[in-house]
Amino acid sequence: QVQLVESGGGLVQAGGSLRLSCTASGSTFSINTMAWYRQCPGKERELVASIRGDGYGVTNYADSVKGRFTISRDVAMDTVYLQMNSLKPEDTAIYYCNVFVFKTYWGQGTQVTVSS
Repeated sequence: QVQLVESGGGLVQAGGSLRLSCTASGSTFSINTMAWYRQCPGKERELVASIRGDGYGVTNYADSVKGRFTISRDVAMDTVYLQMNSLKPEDTAIYYCNVFVFKTYWGQGTQVTVSS
C-alpha cells in the first residue's frame, strides 16, 4: 500500500507561481515513476507531468504546460514537486499526485485556482 499526501495549492493571480508537493509513504521502495495529473472543471483528468525514479530522472510534460511547469523529485524523501510558473486561468484545476505500484494510487488532490 502507498499513501500520497499533496500540499501547496491555493489561489493565485494569472502570471503567478505555486509549488505543489506530494509525499509518499508506505511501500515506497517499489515506486518508479511519480506523476501529477489535473482535473479541470467539466473535463477529464489529464497527465500534467511525470518523472522517473531510475536515476535518469526522465521527465514528460503535457504540451499545455511545457516551459512553464517543472517536475522534480527528492528520491530520498519520496517527494515529488511541481513548480508552476506563469500560471493561466486555464490551469485552474484539482491537481492529483499519482504513482503505480502494482496498482494505481492517487492523492486526495489539491485545488489550484488562477484568477484573471
